[in-house]
Amino acid sequence: QLQFVESGGGLVQPGGSLRLSCAASGRTLDYYAIGWFRQAPGKEREGVSCISASGRTTGYADSVKGRFTISRDNAKNTVYLQMNSLKPEDTAVYYCAAHRTPSPHEYSYYRSLNHRDYTNWGQGTQVTVSS
Repeated sequence: QLQFVESGGGLVQPGGSLRLSCAASGRTLDYYAIGWFRQAPGKEREGVSCISASGRTTGYADSVKGRFTISRDNAKNTVYLQMNSLKPEDTAVYYCAAHRTPSPHEYSYYRSLNHRDYTNWGQGTQVTVSS
C-alpha cells in the first residue's frame, strides 16, 4: 500500500519561501504521477501542481505559476514543492496524492490538477503565510 508523509510546512512571512516534501513508503513512486493540492478552511480542495511519473511534464495552477516549482527524486521516493514569493492566500493544508499510470504514454505525460483523478493521499501539512 502506497502511503505518503508530507512535511516542510510552517509559518512564513509574505514573500518568504518553503519547500514541501512528500515522502512515499510501501511502494516505489516510479509509476505514479503525483499532484500537490491544498485546502483552506471553508474552501474546496484545489490542485496546485502536478508532475508526470517520468518527470517529463508538469502542471501548475494559474495562481502559483512562476512562484512554485514541483520536482521529484525517484531514488529518494520523494516529490517536492518549492514555494517562493508566498502570499497570505497560499495559506492552506497542503496534500500530495498519487495516480497510477497504466501505460507507457501515461507514464511519460499524464498529469492532472483534478483531485478526483488521484487515489492515495497523505495526511497534509499546514502552510500559514502571515506577518
